[in-house]
Amino acid sequence: MTLAALAAQAAAHWGGRPLALIRNRENAVFRMELPGGRRAALRLHRQGYQSASAIGSELWWCGALAAQGLPVPRPLPGRDGGLLMRLAGGRLASAVEWLPGDPLGEAGKPLAAPVEMQLRRHHALGRLLARIHDATDAMQMPGTFDRPCWGLDGLLGDTPFWGRFWEHPALTAPEAARMAGVRLALRDRLAGALQGQVPAPVHADVLRENVLVAGETLSLIDFDDCGTGFRLYDLGTVLSQNLYEAAREEIRAALIEGYSTLRPADPALVDLFTLARTLASVGWTMPRLAPDDPVNRSHIARALLCADRVLG
Repeated sequence: MTLAALAAQAAAHWGGRPLALIRNRENAVFRMELPGGRRAALRLHRQGYQSASAIGSELWWCGALAAQGLPVPRPLPGRDGGLLMRLAGGRLASAVEWLPGDPLGEAGKPLAAPVEMQLRRHHALGRLLARIHDATDAMQMPGTFDRPCWGLDGLLGDTPFWGRFWEHPALTAPEAARMAGVRLALRDRLAGALQGQVPAPVHADVLRENVLVAGETLSLIDFDDCGTGFRLYDLGTVLSQNLYEAAREEIRAALIEGYSTLRPADPALVDLFTLARTLASVGWTMPRLAPDDPVNRSHIARALLCADRVLG
């Protein structure tokens, strides 16, 4: 069955119709029209990536955050009241409310907004992440909460969640040796800095494409990679896309300052998590991109640049 046919089958569960495919990465995401003209995001989940239990946990967390007034997509029940539908062939589908706004930016392209606006938005983003973390800390998480762990093992263990990045086939021998050494050094640094901290729910994918801007309001979407981890990893993920920005130091300061209005944020620890994210992203490319895709090399170069800046 084609992707379009699957989307039509799924949309019927919500009494809607798919309008357009807007993204096809971990999920195939369609803009969907619901009865009365309302819009929603219809998600066809990639098979084998997240289980039904894990997707259900993601939807529970988003619903709980939205219920507290946080600008995240609220999950939508289908006609039978369920949040998940199993399609022909076993693929799962879910739907969330459509949030207004345009992405903060696009991967691999410099931020287009004037620097003053970039700083204002990153300050607001830091504060939004702190609000989400505060709201989550106040929740009674269900015992069935089932999400990947972005702790030390999930990022830097022998089998990281996104793959053994130090074995990427596009690495040269010297790069592979450097990457392996960086992994061990970073793990040691983080293990020392994180003593006593307990992993807790994080978005884990706070990329430009997942932050929507509507006037002065920011929203955070795409919780598909959320899991348990250390909170400053969310800030490091933001900054991993800003390493080539002319105003990168000012953006970093604004993000950390915004977060620090509500929660503490050690800048040195944010830097370590920025490096951890650039390394994880190298692993992410291995099963998803063709061997000759230029993104492989650009992600490797970015990770090594970040390693030089953070570890020396």
